[in-house]
Amino acid sequence: MKALIVFCHPKPGSFNHAVLKTVSSELQEAGAEYRVADLYADGFTPILTRQEWECYEDTKENTCAIGEQVDNVLWCDTLIFVYPTWWFGPPAMLKGWLDRVLVPGVAFSMPTEDNPTFAKGLTHIKRIGLFTTCGASWLLTRYIGAPGKRTILRGVRALCHPHVKTAFAAHYKMDFSTPQSRAGHLARVQAKMRRLIGKPARERQSITQEQTA
Repeated sequence: MKALIVFCHPKPGSFNHAVLKTVSSELQEAGAEYRVADLYADGFTPILTRQEWECYEDTKENTCAIGEQVDNVLWCDTLIFVYPTWWFGPPAMLKGWLDRVLVPGVAFSMPTEDNPTFAKGLTHIKRIGLFTTCGASWLLTRYIGAPGKRTILRGVRALCHPHVKTAFAAHYKMDFSTPQSRAGHLARVQAKMRRLIGKPARERQSITQEQTA
């Protein structure tokens, strides 16, 4: 298993960092390889420039400025997003990552006369995880429509493997969170990760030993 975690939060030590640590620990325990694209810490530039826009459909030129990010996406078979939900969607930094990295030739192919539909480019990705925090309540988020969740778990998912597995967990009303609610959310993230990627390697080994004893 090769996992790319796209992490997006500007403040070191935030609760989202605790979520990132939980996700990373589960990947380590499962024996997976993983990379972290920490967009703020890495100084990622989210702005799609005019030059990039003009060569957007040129698959020989449109990845020149973001080659390392593209390499990470092409390398992984598991894509995990950890970020805070702001104004019911992902931070501008993360939206910019989607705009600049998931370009034609990487995430999809543009329609042609011979093929009038978009062709999937991320069929090597078999798992998507989304772990977020929301200032709003579950009810208000559902009423608005949660565009961030839809973008990733519907839009990005549509470009992945036909049988891609997904996992989602959100801590709602984050501004009123308590130590208990935060601990509960981390436990949910852990459980969701285990359903997404499988049991930790030590648990699988223990089960195998019991079966062969």
